[in-house]
Amino acid sequence: MTEPRPQVWPTLAATDARALISFLVDAFGFTETAVMGEGDFVAHAELAWPLGGGIMLGSVKQDGVWRLRPGSFGCYVVADDIDALHERAVKAGAEIVKPPFRTDYGSYDFAARDPEGNLWSFGTYRGAPV
Repeated sequence: MTEPRPQVWPTLAATDARALISFLVDAFGFTETAVMGEGDFVAHAELAWPLGGGIMLGSVKQDGVWRLRPGSFGCYVVADDIDALHERAVKAGAEIVKPPFRTDYGSYDFAARDPEGNLWSFGTYRGAPV
C-alpha cells in the first residue's frame, strides 16, 4: 500500500531560493523533487521529507496576493535520529538555536535557523493519535 500524497504543504519565501534549497537538502536531508523558474528566480519548488510530507518554497515576490516575508517561517519536523540530524546540520553550517534536549512530553528535539532566518524544530514527537 502506498502512502497518500501530502495534503498540507507549509510554504516559505526566500531571498535566495536556490541557495536555501541546497542548504535544506545538505543540512537537514530534504529531497529536491521539483524546482521551476529561470536563472536566480524560483517560481515554485517542492522538497520532500524522508518520513513523509514536504514543503514548498519560492523566491520572494514583490506583487500579487502570495507575498511572504523571508525568514518568518517556522516548522516542526518529525525525525528519527535527532543526534545524527543535529550533527549533519552543524556540519552544514546551520545556526543551532537549541541543541538536542528532552521535552517534558517525551520528545527529543533540537532547533536551528536556516540562512534566511527561518526556524526549524526537529523532534521525535509524532503528534497526538487521531
